[in-house]
Amino acid sequence: MNGTKAKAYAERINRVCDYIYQHLDEELPLELLSELAHFSKFHFHRQFSEYTGITINRFIQLMRLKRASYRLAFAKDERIIDIALDAQFENPESFSRAFKNAFKQTPSQFRAEPQWPEWHTKVHLQLPNKEGYQNMNKEIDIKIVDFTQTKIAVLEHRAAPNRVNESVSKFMEWRKQSKLSPVSTSKTYGIVYDNPETTPPEEFRFDLCGSVEEDIPDNQYNIKSGEIPAGRCAVLRHNGSLDNIGETVCYLYAKWLPESGEDLRDYPCFFHYLNLIPEVQEHELQTDIYLPLNS
Repeated sequence: MNGTKAKAYAERINRVCDYIYQHLDEELPLELLSELAHFSKFHFHRQFSEYTGITINRFIQLMRLKRASYRLAFAKDERIIDIALDAQFENPESFSRAFKNAFKQTPSQFRAEPQWPEWHTKVHLQLPNKEGYQNMNKEIDIKIVDFTQTKIAVLEHRAAPNRVNESVSKFMEWRKQSKLSPVSTSKTYGIVYDNPETTPPEEFRFDLCGSVEEDIPDNQYNIKSGEIPAGRCAVLRHNGSLDNIGETVCYLYAKWLPESGEDLRDYPCFFHYLNLIPEVQEHELQTDIYLPLNS
């Protein structure tokens, strides 16, 4: 298959995957999905499996279980039966069997103590390549803004990237307990010191942050006071899953920056999470990426 045909083929498969992400609450019949891909329904099942390494039915179920995982971990007031029904399972028993088969933990076990590294190996699939940042729209909207100095509460994550959700849970618990940086009225940031693709897992550094009005007192969560300094920044919005936000960051560094004539300031790239799981679904996430620039 030549490059042009391979790209078109990947685009058709990805069109189906994107549709699935956005319609997990609905019936997803094979006939509809094959039409979206412009493949014959008699061959689509095999084409999808050969190209992605997973059957279409298994892919749909895994994406529903992935969404259910977030609700189990981060919305602990929700009943498991409600999460099961929303994941299109007829009862909690069938949901529990499928969940344990996928992640080696029952829903109750996962809610109590999620094994995030093992979970990551199951849900992060190698789907057809979208060519990363090179395939991004050249007319994409990048703004230059003056960021205002912002006081923050900081939780330092100093562990492998696939354990970040452990720190997320810890930070969420502190926010609820302290009421110093409530999600409803405060901003949520992430400060990115290292590229997870090139940094040894044990050396990866990432800060989870929430805007605050006062200094942080000593606490059992080891949350500290900090600030994001004022200064010029290039801002690019990333829409959708954070699994591929690295592609958008790469576009800023490798494509936009060399062509912009701008120089980087001595402060790391940081994210502003405009919304969060489980308040919105994964495909609805919006994240502004800030690249600090010299004056």
